[in-house]
Amino acid sequence: MLASLSVNSPIVDQKEKPVVASRINRAIELLAQDQAIYYVGAHSGHVLTRAQGREDAGTWADYINIGMEHGAFDMAGLEEYLRGMVEAGPTRSGHRTPTIIVEAPVNGTDIANVRYNAWQFRQILGRGAHGVLLCQAETPGAVRAFVESCRYPHHLEAVDPFMPTPLERMRGEGGAHRNGADAGEAKPLGLGTRGRGSESSAAPIWGVSEPEYRELCDPWPLSQRGELLLGVKLESPEGIARCEEILSVPGIGFAELGPGDLSLALGYREM
Repeated sequence: MLASLSVNSPIVDQKEKPVVASRINRAIELLAQDQAIYYVGAHSGHVLTRAQGREDAGTWADYINIGMEHGAFDMAGLEEYLRGMVEAGPTRSGHRTPTIIVEAPVNGTDIANVRYNAWQFRQILGRGAHGVLLCQAETPGAVRAFVESCRYPHHLEAVDPFMPTPLERMRGEGGAHRNGADAGEAKPLGLGTRGRGSESSAAPIWGVSEPEYRELCDPWPLSQRGELLLGVKLESPEGIARCEEILSVPGIGFAELGPGDLSLALGYREM
């Protein structure tokens, strides 16, 4: 007997399986595959509301740049914006939120300037951002201080192996950071200076527990498990002159040129 198929037979729904991301940070996921990344977001600032976060969750870009060098340093707005993204997620690529990288107001001109303004990085990361961009990067010492300011002290990759032990430091026999001149030769990192306390606000944005956040929030590619993307912006003749030293600092994941400020520094009123 030949079997027949009724026209009323049910058809199995062949819906595509949901995309599952392999990392929290989409930009790192692409860079690790040697792919270029593209961003949106004005350097003059961004609308930071929960509604805007829900809308931006559908972005095509690999990351969204939040310009706080020239835009408002709005931490309450950034927190609401990221919460809106979580509410509207996941993204089409399967990530909980798009990657958010914030331009910090501080200039990376020297070690002291960066260390005195390290509170900016802690505030930005505490809201749940996935990365920070240091503008006006000019010296390797300033960039080392930037990386150290964004790291927890229990992460020891690339940290000076000859640093005094915690017990020795408690006795006053040395410190955890270099305070000398910013010489050109490559130097290892000092200990991270970010303290615990903001995980309760950042971890929910990443979709992990607080202990997991402390382990994963470390710069890539210095840490292959790290989900934090730190970048530098070269915008002056001094930064261009030392670009190879700057980019050799452990913990830096990307760099970009600042043609606007560089053109002014070179005497051009317009780009």
